[in-house]
Amino acid sequence: MSDPDVRTLVGELEALRERNDRLLERVDDLESDLERATDRLESLEAETETLREENARLRERVDDCEAATDRLDAATDATRKRTGANKDRLEELQARELEKGAHLRATNVDEYEVDVDGGRLEKLTKDDGRAYYRLPESADPLERGDVALAHGDLLPIQQLAQMDEEMLRSTTNALPTRLAAKLWRARTDPNVGDDPWQTGCADIREYAKASDMKHWIRRQEPGTSDAYAKKLVSRTIDALLELSKNRLAVRKKTERKNGLSYVERRVILPTAAEIPGETASDAARTGTTDVHG
Repeated sequence: MSDPDVRTLVGELEALRERNDRLLERVDDLESDLERATDRLESLEAETETLREENARLRERVDDCEAATDRLDAATDATRKRTGANKDRLEELQARELEKGAHLRATNVDEYEVDVDGGRLEKLTKDDGRAYYRLPESADPLERGDVALAHGDLLPIQQLAQMDEEMLRSTTNALPTRLAAKLWRARTDPNVGDDPWQTGCADIREYAKASDMKHWIRRQEPGTSDAYAKKLVSRTIDALLELSKNRLAVRKKTERKNGLSYVERRVILPTAAEIPGETASDAARTGTTDVHG
């Protein structure tokens, strides 16, 4: 062989060696990748098996829950049927008792479900402070406590005065209206304590001075300025007149203080005024000094 042929052969051998080395490196890389893939596959298979086992347990729990739900549905349905039947029987008994003249506590009566003769129930409050239902004008055959007037028979001011603070605020946004209700409550409820009303005489059963009302309003609404309290007095008086359907009235009287005379407005309750549920003798106030109207 000539030298060129030998050199060519040597070059080809070198190229083959380099290619072979690259192939060996590639094989090593592929074997590493394969090993990692195998490990990953084994890990996935193990995870899959774990998930299969967990899924099987969950299916068993679902089956148990569905069985329990079926039992509860059956029990609930049976209870609903028994309750419905009992409610129907109770409402029938209540209707019969009401038609006999009974007074039933309002918390125990569904007024929209009880079927009574005439189709109407009347709500009233007894002297125990509790609300009852009856057929209109039915006297209680058991005579359990005196009957107060039904809610609808009361003056608007009386209805508002029966409400607690939260209910009063939800009923009206007008501060003078709320103050009027509180002022009436102070007149009729001895437990209120802060009461600007005074006992009158002759044709005046009770009265409240505008100046006393101003101080009373500032105690009821802390932070109220003197000037704004004066405005509230006028607006509260207007609300009192409207809500009492003019059972109350306003009179002016000359007063003397520190040797000076001035005219003072008074909200008065005339002796002749008809207040539902009240008489002049019933409303006689104690613990106050009679003041001439």
